[in-house]
Amino acid sequence: MNRLLLPIAVAALSGAAPAAAKTETAVLAGGCFWGMETVFDHVKGVTDVVSGYAGGSSGDANYDRVSTERTGHAEAVRISYDPAKISYARLLQIYFTVAHDPTQINRQGPDSGPSYRSAIFPQSPAQDQAARTFIKNLSASRAYKKPVATKIEQGKFYPAEAYHQDYARKNPYNPYILVNDRPKVAALKARYPQLYRG
Repeated sequence: MNRLLLPIAVAALSGAAPAAAKTETAVLAGGCFWGMETVFDHVKGVTDVVSGYAGGSSGDANYDRVSTERTGHAEAVRISYDPAKISYARLLQIYFTVAHDPTQINRQGPDSGPSYRSAIFPQSPAQDQAARTFIKNLSASRAYKKPVATKIEQGKFYPAEAYHQDYARKNPYNPYILVNDRPKVAALKARYPQLYRG
C-alpha cells in the first residue's frame, strides 16, 4: 500500500468542528479482537477499549456461538475516546493502516470466517457519514492494490467474556500475540509516534 496516499482519505474529514462531548465511542471489527484491542489501547486519547461482538443478537453474543460462524456477529472492539484529543477520522486512519488489513474478506491473518470480517458499526449518523466518506476517499486514492472490503453495518455491541478482555496485556508471550498482534503495536509506534502511548 502506498502510505503517502492515505492522508487524502483523512483530509475531507479534518474540517469538522470539534465534538462537545467529553467521551465518544467507536465500534470497529477487523479480525481477532485481541489485536484490535491492543492496538487501540496504545492510542493517546483513547480511554477504554472493550472486546466484544457486533452484528448479531444478544442470545448469540458469546464466544462458543460466534465461533460457529453462523451468528452474524463479528469480533469487534468498542473504543471510548476523548474527541478533544483524538478524532474519529484519526481512529479510522489507525484502523485502516495498522490495526488490520481492510482488503481481506472474512479473514485476517490466520483467522477465517465472517466473524473476522472488516466492518465499521457507526454509533451516530455523523460517524456513518464519516466512515462512508473515508472509505470512498481511500478507495479513490488506490492506496491498496486490492479493493477495500470494509463494510458499514448496523448492530448493537455486546462485551465478550472476561477472559478475552486485555488478553494481549495479560498474555504478552502467547505465540498468537507475538506473531499477529505485537507487530501491529510496533507499526502504530513507528507510523504514528505522536499518537502512541506506551
